Amino acid sequence: MKTRVLAGLAIAAAATVALSGCVQSANAANSAADGKTALTVFISGDTNVQDLWEKSLIPAFEKAHPKITVRTSIDLHGEHDAQTQANLATAVKAGKSVAYDLVDAGFVTTAGKAGLMAKVDEQGIPNLADVPEATRQQGGDSAIPYRASSVLLAYDPKKVSDPPKTLDDLLAWIEANPGEFAYNSPSSGGSGGSFVATVLAKYLSADEQTTMQTTYDKSLESKWDKGFQVLKDLGPSTYQKGVYPNGNDQVVQLLGSGQIAMAPVWSDQFITSQKTGIIPKSIKAVQITDPSFTGSASFLGIPETEPAAKKAAAEELADFVLSSQGQQLVATAVSGYPVVPLDTLPGSVAEQFADANPSQLRLGFQSDFAADMNAAWDAKVPQ
Repeated sequence: MKTRVLAGLAIAAAATVALSGCVQSANAANSAADGKTALTVFISGDTNVQDLWEKSLIPAFEKAHPKITVRTSIDLHGEHDAQTQANLATAVKAGKSVAYDLVDAGFVTTAGKAGLMAKVDEQGIPNLADVPEATRQQGGDSAIPYRASSVLLAYDPKKVSDPPKTLDDLLAWIEANPGEFAYNSPSSGGSGGSFVATVLAKYLSADEQTTMQTTYDKSLESKWDKGFQVLKDLGPSTYQKGVYPNGNDQVVQLLGSGQIAMAPVWSDQFITSQKTGIIPKSIKAVQITDPSFTGSASFLGIPETEPAAKKAAAEELADFVLSSQGQQLVATAVSGYPVVPLDTLPGSVAEQFADANPSQLRLGFQSDFAADMNAAWDAKVPQ
């Protein structure tokens, strides 16, 4: 079965980087100097998250808390996540602290549920009280939600006067407007993955959806058959009769250049692309329902073996991130959804997310299910 994409497969070879170089911080950074407490934020992510901390959150926090200094330790793109978690597990088992005090990484929830992150509550982080319970439950009691994003349906009002409001409406629109809709192959980006997962979820019961979001039972994947058939049948009505862009960026570029009228896009990427001019300001974005596209929060964690004094300072930093000022910086720097109610923030921030609802985020499939879904799509959908 032949898969067509806009760009050929790229084969990259990366040299192994010693964990001590990319993850560990210098001991001096974790020692007190001049009566100050020194913290290290470990970041496993892209440069935009690094910039959020180094250019926005940390300078503002240090200005308000002159007795605490903060530096970062970066593992770009999370290339060493498995090794980082293994080393963290070893340290916690031995009762030893690690060279960072606050973690911003995709593995925080997993590590928290494995007992590698300290439990958190409103006593230590008072602003947690403003975070909706549903958002907090996504990460468990050892994870601190601090920003969120979801996939939205972006459209060109010049071509679409009445955008779809439900998944059924969207599927009908795609068939009635051949060539005007695109989504990237799910293994190449989360916006396309969300579209695929949402179509599959349409044919699952509520209990089956919950199971696929939280645990792994491969036998349930037979329930995907109807959804995959819908996606295969939809192919000839998508961009260039079944061309699937390679990644979120290519979808945004197609939309911005007017080659398509509608596509699923990440909320933060959409807002940022409008700021930079990749997508015209005239393009709009909405959430659909029944079911909605997926979204989730990003979490911070404090290592379980963090010394008491350092833990208190790390909690103070996390609390600042959840403050009105911190949430405004998140919204401005990376176009992330605030995780506190919009009515607690300035009108300019609330207006930025007026077409979305950051308080309602439908979880995607658990990671093993997601990997199986991507492989199944490759085998069953492209023609």
